Amino acid sequence: MKKIICKREYDTENASLVKKVTVGEFGEPDGYEESLYQTEGGLYFLYVNGGEESPYPKENIKSISKAKAAEWLKDKE
Repeated sequence: MKKIICKREYDTENASLVKKVTVGEFGEPDGYEESLYQTEGGLYFLYVNGGEESPYPKENIKSISKAKAAEWLKDKE
């Protein structure tokens, strides 16, 4: 997926996957996935996607700071 946020391109195809977390099983309405990526330029973003009853009922990309990325990683250990 690709998204432009504040004139910056975030693309899951061209960024490095840092960590992926899956909650539930594929196809469950409340299941979802969060994937942390880092761009070549050092920017971080979360790719999120899930079932219709999950926190992420629509596929999306959210840009996050380096500090928030570190916090997310710590929370997902």
